[in-house]
Amino acid sequence: MSTQTTDTQLFGANIRDALVTSKFGNRRFVPCGVATEAEFTLHDTFDMELANSQRLLVAVGSDLWLLQENGPELAQPAAPPGFAVQMPDGPVKEILCAATDPLRTLLSLGGGTLTEQHLALIDDEHKTRVRCHLRLLSTPEGQHLTLLRLEGLRGYDRDFERLTHGVQAIGVPSLTPKAALDSLFPGATDYTPKPTIGFAKGSTAFDAACAIVAAHLPVARANEPGVIADHDSEFLHDYRIALRKIRSVVSLFKGVYSPEQADALKARFSALMAVTGPLRDLDVYLIERPTYLGMVPADLRPGVDLLFDRFARKRRTAQRALIRHLQSDAYAAEIAGLEKLFAKPRKRLDPGPEADHAVKDYAQFLIRKRYRKVRKIALGIDADTPDEEVHELRIQCKKLRYLMEFFAPLFGTRDMKRLIKSMKRLQDNLGMFNDSVVQQESLAAVMTSLRGGTPEEQLEIARSVGALMTVLHQRQDAERARVMQTFAQFDAPDTRQGFKALFATGGQKT
Repeated sequence: MSTQTTDTQLFGANIRDALVTSKFGNRRFVPCGVATEAEFTLHDTFDMELANSQRLLVAVGSDLWLLQENGPELAQPAAPPGFAVQMPDGPVKEILCAATDPLRTLLSLGGGTLTEQHLALIDDEHKTRVRCHLRLLSTPEGQHLTLLRLEGLRGYDRDFERLTHGVQAIGVPSLTPKAALDSLFPGATDYTPKPTIGFAKGSTAFDAACAIVAAHLPVARANEPGVIADHDSEFLHDYRIALRKIRSVVSLFKGVYSPEQADALKARFSALMAVTGPLRDLDVYLIERPTYLGMVPADLRPGVDLLFDRFARKRRTAQRALIRHLQSDAYAAEIAGLEKLFAKPRKRLDPGPEADHAVKDYAQFLIRKRYRKVRKIALGIDADTPDEEVHELRIQCKKLRYLMEFFAPLFGTRDMKRLIKSMKRLQDNLGMFNDSVVQQESLAAVMTSLRGGTPEEQLEIARSVGALMTVLHQRQDAERARVMQTFAQFDAPDTRQGFKALFATGGQKT
């Protein structure tokens, strides 16, 4: 009878032969039964949420195993991966729903052959002292990952304890789940939507601007296949954020590029963004479908369903149009041209009058200026402030956050994260306010353009839209009231002091 079991250990090599041929004192491993083989695939979200939280998801057929650095191995039968929220209930689904964005689907990262073998550690009298469950994952490219779990037997605790250390002695160190994934599929975890940009000593404002743009262009490009395949809506979202950050660099780094160069770059990146707008707007609507249904009484929900069925049809048309754009020769030439510009910016771009400022001084100036603008707008907001000013506060907060993320390595990532975290609640509040306003405007446009379907269907949709607009207006008022409260929390003395300590220079007040 067993007494204790190790968590599954991961080794970036095939250690099966090494175990069977090694001696552990007068003990040795022998196979128990015949090894079995099956096909496996590894899964994660595109931005590696599982790997980054030290988890590894293995699928064999429709069954799933979830390996965790700080927790037991979990298994769930008949649970094919996809969107976690759509999986059957079970222990793996429960963890996946907590560890991943519900808008992200679990994609196959690659696969190969699973060889499963049970071993027994025996003594000179052939008595089993420890049992071992070994699984070997092998890829067609020749990479191997061994999953090893030891099971002690009653009365042989000392053998179990010695073996837990003895396995390491075969010369292959154990790996974390993230390192194991990279061992099996090299480069699998390279993607990050927020690249960290290092600034060399002596970097100028021009160097920094070009480095930030050059770092975010590959982020946008990495999402192109996912947008085309339409795996989930977050590929387009990340694509747009990368382009938006690039555009913000050109806009916020005033004087770093010549006026003519800045205008040309803004126009080119804005044109790339504009093509994606219709699909993203429809994605946002469809994501909110359950929320909208919950906003209205049951007798009005059929009208909401009819409205969203129309949105779904429009989305299919918008998706096809965006695919044609991304696969066009014109797009390929444009994006390659932009990459070429920023590959050698000193040769191909025109610096402006502010280009040669030292990067840290310039960063302090930009962040200090934007922070003051945020405070000025926020302090003037009250119950009668026009919607446009609240929206402007949201835009300025977003620009301030981009600047802080860009330059975090210059000022200490920990301090910068603390200040960004203090701003997040205000940004969330402003986002909810803006969504309520924009959704009302969009629904009003729907009311004026109801065409197609029967008169009864149009009436059903109109009644539901009217109810939705009433609820959204109430939400807008509630979020406006919260803006002043959340800004007061953001504008606490320790936050003001944090900004002053990092960004105020030359005796200037923040």
